[in-house]
Amino acid sequence: MAYIGNIPADKYQTLQKQSFTTSATDTYTLSYAVTNPQDLALFINNVRQNPNDAYTVSGTTLTLSSAITSSDTMYAVFLGRAVETIAPALSSVTNDMLAGSIANAKLANSSITLNGSAVSLGGSATVGGTNTPAFTAILDSNQTMSPNTTTKLTFTSELLDTDNAFADSKFTVPSGKDGNYLFNAKFRASNFSQTLNIYIYKNGSELNTGFRGNALSSGTVPYGAVYLTALVPLVAGDYIEIYGDHNSGSTQSLTTKVFQGFKLL
Repeated sequence: MAYIGNIPADKYQTLQKQSFTTSATDTYTLSYAVTNPQDLALFINNVRQNPNDAYTVSGTTLTLSSAITSSDTMYAVFLGRAVETIAPALSSVTNDMLAGSIANAKLANSSITLNGSAVSLGGSATVGGTNTPAFTAILDSNQTMSPNTTTKLTFTSELLDTDNAFADSKFTVPSGKDGNYLFNAKFRASNFSQTLNIYIYKNGSELNTGFRGNALSSGTVPYGAVYLTALVPLVAGDYIEIYGDHNSGSTQSLTTKVFQGFKLL
């Protein structure tokens, strides 16, 4: 299709540069032949030199008006020699120019505040990756619970434990794994007739009642079940346990217990 104006660029151009190993001499060899001093921008100690006065050129021979020393720095930019590339120059791409996916390692570090704690969004593996540590534990055999007694729930079989952080029916945050964790837990009681509660404990103490689940019944039913979901900010060494209680008036047999959790990215 025809158009008016300059042909759109599909390549980027940059000028060839040559750095020199300096010594106590006034003659150096260029990487490319130059016919005119004005075709070469020469810098000594980062100061641009005046063509003809400070240097002359003849083919690949560069001659300085006076010798420099090995402690000086010198480089030349070949103004008449452009190199085409399909890649833009470093630091020349803006956000508006990006499309598609970007390598995680190239993402700048940032953070958000969640539940009063700063959560790093990070670069590299903190964007994308896996939600670990992660665990799932269940009940192998029934557990009994006396009425009106807050009882720690036992989980005797691990289906998943990525960081070996679950033991003795509790999850402990490993070193270097600070962050926000999402937990789920549930249990079921047989011959349930009154109130059934489930709690999440952090470091031996119950968290606020926003992390409690309960079930009510006006008459005896074969089974009663309670569920709990909690998002908790934790640091290394913090540990989480699940407790429950009921007031049905008789000892209950707990079944189908599940406790699981993972660290949010």
